[in-house]
Amino acid sequence: MTDQKTMAYINLYAVLGTLENLCELAPEAGTLLKNKKPISIGFDVKGGPSATITFANGRCRMEQGCDKCQVKLPFSSPEKFNGLIDGTVTPIPSKGFTHLPFLLKQFTPLTDLLNKYMRPDPEDLKDPDFFRISTTLMLYTIGVAIAQIGNNDEIGKFSASNIVDGSVKLGVKDGPAVEIRCKDHRLLALKHVPETYRASMMFDSIETARALFEGTVNALECVGTGKVEMRGLASMLDNVNRILDRVALYLA
Repeated sequence: MTDQKTMAYINLYAVLGTLENLCELAPEAGTLLKNKKPISIGFDVKGGPSATITFANGRCRMEQGCDKCQVKLPFSSPEKFNGLIDGTVTPIPSKGFTHLPFLLKQFTPLTDLLNKYMRPDPEDLKDPDFFRISTTLMLYTIGVAIAQIGNNDEIGKFSASNIVDGSVKLGVKDGPAVEIRCKDHRLLALKHVPETYRASMMFDSIETARALFEGTVNALECVGTGKVEMRGLASMLDNVNRILDRVALYLA
C-alpha cells in the first residue's frame, strides 16, 4: 500500500530534485538551458511539500519553499501534483504567466530527458556513458526516496523510529554515493560521499547497482558473493533496508 502524500514528497524531492544532477551529468541537459536568464519555478502542494527549482547557467538547484519563485504552480492536493508527474494534470500558474515559454520549451523537454534516463530504452543502456549517468541518477533518486518514505509513509516512519542518530552510506565502490542521515528519527538524504558514517551498504560496481535497482539479481546472493558489502551497525542497515523495500512500491 502507498499513499498520495508520501508520493508527492517523493515526486518533488526525489524525482524533480534529480534535475539538479541531470544538469550536472548529462551534457544535453545543460544545452537545453544555455543562454537563458535565471528563472525559478515554485511547486506548492496543499497539505504536502513546497519547493523552488532555480535554473541558471545551464544548471539548476532545488530549495525548500516558494516565497521567492518567479513562477508559482499551486496544487490543491497531493493527488493533483502527482498527476503532473504522471502526465494527467496540466498546472495553471498563479503567477509568472510571462514565463510560460520557459515551461513549454525548456522545462518540459528537460523533464522528458530525465524520464529518458530514469526509464531508459534497453538500446540506450548499451552506451557506457548513458548507463553510468542513468544508474547514478537512479541511485540519487532512490536515496532521497528512502528519506521521504522514512519521514512520511506510516510503515516507513515505524522503521525510521528504530534508527539511531548517525549516517548510512549507500553507494558504489569508487563511485557515487548517498548519505542517509538520521537525527531524532528524521531522515535526510545528501547526494555525496560522506566522510563519516556508522553503517554502509556498498555495491562492487555500477553494473551490480543497476541489476539490484531493477530487481534482476537476488540481493541476498549478492551479499553472499561479495557483490554487495554491508558494514557497521546492523540495526541501522536493517531498518534502512526495510524502507528501501518500500521504494519499489512508490517508484514502480
